[in-house]
Amino acid sequence: MSEIFKIGKIAYEGPASKNPFAFRHYNPDEIVGGKTMREQLKFAMSYWHTLCGEGVDMFGVGTADKSFGGKTPMEVAKKKVEAAFELMDKLGIDYFCFHDKDIAPEGESLKEFQANLDEIVPLIKENMKKYNKKLLWGTANLFNNPRFVHGAGTGCNADVYAYAAAQVKKALDITMELGGMGYVFWGGREGYETLLNTDMGLELDNLARLLRMAVDYARGKGYTGDFYIEPKPKEPTKHQYDFDTATVLAFLRKYGLEKDFKMNIEANHATLAQHTFQHELCTARINGAFGSIDANQGDTLLGWDTDQFPTDVYNTTFCMLEVLRAGGFVNGGLNFDAKARRASMTDEDIFLSYIAGMDSFALGLKIAQKIVDDGRIDAFIEKRYASFKTGIGADIVSGKATLESLSDYALSLNVVEEKTSGGQEYLESVINDIMFGGAL
Repeated sequence: MSEIFKIGKIAYEGPASKNPFAFRHYNPDEIVGGKTMREQLKFAMSYWHTLCGEGVDMFGVGTADKSFGGKTPMEVAKKKVEAAFELMDKLGIDYFCFHDKDIAPEGESLKEFQANLDEIVPLIKENMKKYNKKLLWGTANLFNNPRFVHGAGTGCNADVYAYAAAQVKKALDITMELGGMGYVFWGGREGYETLLNTDMGLELDNLARLLRMAVDYARGKGYTGDFYIEPKPKEPTKHQYDFDTATVLAFLRKYGLEKDFKMNIEANHATLAQHTFQHELCTARINGAFGSIDANQGDTLLGWDTDQFPTDVYNTTFCMLEVLRAGGFVNGGLNFDAKARRASMTDEDIFLSYIAGMDSFALGLKIAQKIVDDGRIDAFIEKRYASFKTGIGADIVSGKATLESLSDYALSLNVVEEKTSGGQEYLESVINDIMFGGAL
């Protein structure tokens, strides 16, 4: 089998290296926080952007050829398998993620689609064994085909709903066959444009029914991996039902699904919801719903999901701080749901993009561990809430306090003034000190 990418394996050369095809910060065997970087970061390749994304945008056609020498749709699909595992091997990435439509062409019918998948999956399985790679999570593409114009689990057509369910079943079967550690639901078109034509109650009920059927089916087959919901506020649907983590949590609790699902948080989706990446991760963590991460970043000057490779080290640092606070990944990981820019269309650009993202998260991990070890941030927070450790504060936290007892206590006070500093500027300077102190 001939090489597809004329690039060698990427090695760690350290911060002083000027070699663009080397890691400066990602050293897979380096111990950080009691685990190797490889264990802490659990990098995954996104099949759709890396193997399928050709640089198409709303204003122009593709700029990159992702056929990898294949001629027919199935030949292309098989060449993409070769390219995927060669790429992961050369970058030292242990995991990958896919949509059903990424790995095989749909064909002219559901039957043909499933037959195509049945032909490709053994090839993927063979390469997973050959290269010692694992499936982080799988999913079904329930948004791209015109049949899903009104949604899949929330559409207005029962036949379309059944088709979506069939895709989910097959994608679950593949995920289980490949030993996938998770299965993701991203509601690309699960929402509405106007309430003038929408029965929101029925749509949400039907979405919950689909999720429950999927969980029951997979658990009945002995599947022990995680189920994830990936929040996203808009684009393409104006009012998406999975707007942000808090919205999804409310939905899951309403339908009794909160014990079955965790969150797959994407950085760019967080910013589209007018949140920070850290906020969404923290919300998931404190609600026991932290699961996996789609690692990318957006452009704050653009109002859509640009899915750029992550290079903002502040963001990667605060992300990894939340991961450390959550105790690390269990079944989840860092999936690069990211694509090289449209003008970066060469094979070299694919490798350079991944190197940049992997180094940025490795650096973020090291800094996050320094923040934990330094202790100033945690000590400040502990001191700020110290009044809840004793006296009336302890009574509030323990549940001993009542409205009457709190009222009586407040009446016994002469004057109540809040003089506790939030210390934001100091804390931000602490972060800069940890990140850059002594560096120049």
